[in-house]
Amino acid sequence: MNKILGTNLYSRSIMMNLMEPFAKRVPILILFVLCSIGTNSQSIGTPCNKENVSDWYKSKVWLGGLQLKPHKSIDKEELARQYCENSNWWDQAFEFLNSHNLEDLETGRYIIDEGNVMAYVSEGPTKDIGEIEWETHQNFNDLQYVVKGKAGMGVASLNNAEYSSTVAYNPKRDVENYNVENGKFYVAKPGTFFIFSPRDIHRPAFRKKGHDTIKKILIKVRVP
Repeated sequence: MNKILGTNLYSRSIMMNLMEPFAKRVPILILFVLCSIGTNSQSIGTPCNKENVSDWYKSKVWLGGLQLKPHKSIDKEELARQYCENSNWWDQAFEFLNSHNLEDLETGRYIIDEGNVMAYVSEGPTKDIGEIEWETHQNFNDLQYVVKGKAGMGVASLNNAEYSSTVAYNPKRDVENYNVENGKFYVAKPGTFFIFSPRDIHRPAFRKKGHDTIKKILIKVRVP
């Protein structure tokens, strides 16, 4: 009996000696994995580091589960800058889109965050392109989403020196109008939303042939 017990103790001692180096490495290995996960999560989850903006934008974590597609014309660097300064306003805008049945949403004004985030739901005839001016805003971004039908959207960079102001900035209406000769034009349709920041001259929601009536949501998001 003593011999057997001694043998077992001896075997356990050998086993512990063999396991000791591995046991010491396990906490280090776990720490390394956790740090790696944390680093990757941080690089995707925050736009505050310019090197991470592209990964952050592509990850779509900023959409909070919203299953709509951001249009390719969106200025992702400007969106990241604003999101870094105040993500709450953008989170509320995307949550509004994500938490409502947009096709059945009644027309009207919706206060999401008083003075900071407001939604305007409209449905009716569209205007010809000549009836809609090129414009910019200083205090608010325009998130435009066509729920039903199709409409044209024009966008141009405010940094282009060729574009001249035609109507000076009106602080009450938060709008300034421009003359743009060679802006880019896109088709807005259900499933894809646009964001026009103060760096974008835009010509929103004009008539596309065959789509005289649309339902649209405009969300005004304050610039931090």
